[in-house]
Amino acid sequence: MLDQKSLSALVEAVKRLDDGFDKLPDYESGAPGIGGLPEVLNATAERMRDNYPYFHPLYAGQMLKPPHAVARLAYALAMWINPNNHALDGGRATSAMEKEAVAEIAGMFGWKNFLGHLCGGGTMANLEALWAAGQLNPGKKILASEQAHYTHGRISSVLQLPFESLPCDARGRMDVHALTKRLERGGVGTVVATMGTTATGSVDPLPEILALRAKHGFRIHADAAYGGYFVLAENLEERAGRAFARIGEADSIVIDPHKHGLQPYGCGCVLFRDPGVGRLYKHDSPYTYFSSAELHLGEISLECSRPGATAAALWATQRLLPLKKGGEFARGLELGRKAALKLFEKLRADSRFVTAFPPELDIVVFAPRAESISETSALSRRIFESAARHELHLAVAELPVSFWKENLGAMNRDRETLICLRSVLMKPEHFDWVERIWELLSKSTEEILKAGN
Repeated sequence: MLDQKSLSALVEAVKRLDDGFDKLPDYESGAPGIGGLPEVLNATAERMRDNYPYFHPLYAGQMLKPPHAVARLAYALAMWINPNNHALDGGRATSAMEKEAVAEIAGMFGWKNFLGHLCGGGTMANLEALWAAGQLNPGKKILASEQAHYTHGRISSVLQLPFESLPCDARGRMDVHALTKRLERGGVGTVVATMGTTATGSVDPLPEILALRAKHGFRIHADAAYGGYFVLAENLEERAGRAFARIGEADSIVIDPHKHGLQPYGCGCVLFRDPGVGRLYKHDSPYTYFSSAELHLGEISLECSRPGATAAALWATQRLLPLKKGGEFARGLELGRKAALKLFEKLRADSRFVTAFPPELDIVVFAPRAESISETSALSRRIFESAARHELHLAVAELPVSFWKENLGAMNRDRETLICLRSVLMKPEHFDWVERIWELLSKSTEEILKAGN
């Protein structure tokens, strides 16, 4: 199951890397305990077997996509150097690779003159974006939808910035009417537009938010941590396609290469449309920067030490799979979306299930049909457990009943939220496995429903 053939390429690359230091005098590494390495490594492998098979197409639960082989190997290769991309002194080659890789990401959104860098993940990237927003609009409120990632509320608290959640429409997107009313009261500095919510993959109405910015003058931060790469996909429905087409008009963007970008955790990226925000990072350090007049990445980052291996992995992946429409990387995104649509149609046509709304990206939410919301919620958990016994791994989510109201029929609405099943079909291979996924889901559901009767 796990790729081992590519390891030979790593051995060759290590030899090539080693040749670059052949002018140094020989020495023997003094690493302690090296004799016990095989035993401890095998023990580590044994412990690591206690995991869900995240790499397999039958894992269709959380947002876990295996890194591409080139990303794994380039990361491992960089570990022989262990560069630190805080300053050029600690990561000369990988700092250059980071700048090139980030420039290609920014290019997806049409940006050439920008400020940006890699982060430890989406949380740190969003923190930097909202920190800059708070510096530029001090004391003003940050708005996000109720389905935006919870990190925005936490970050705002850390930054001591006022924060407010806005209602969503019946498809999990920020309610434009509620946003309009709130903006009329004033005091808003930043609106977070979520380009692919964590729960359902819903895309906030960015064109409408942009129109409101023209009137009210707030900043727009596009949290595209999950959905950002779909700007390359050419099979989005019209409304989502219009939103992604205008993401480059946001003031800041966050995207997570460790989600759809085929990278190991953690690899996030923050981008600012105006490179002038770099002045906010200004500081004086007597010891870090002394070897080059060129910009150090640590001068435009709230994080200090950062792994250069992350940049090496991202650079190598984008060299192998360029970020362009119609390319192999983009086709992988489109296959994931096709898989989600295919599964959704099977669910919608089956009377045993109730669906919410068609997926905008590659996430499907659904639940077993029952007499009441409470009963449906209980059945969802039991089907989740049954599917896992058949090696089909889904996820469970709790969502507002309003997301389902068009399809609930006579179901007793005895709760305000519904516990449902959720499937993230983000691997290209998922498209070829939809029939198998459906077979196991159907079998698991039938078992639970028969047991209940």
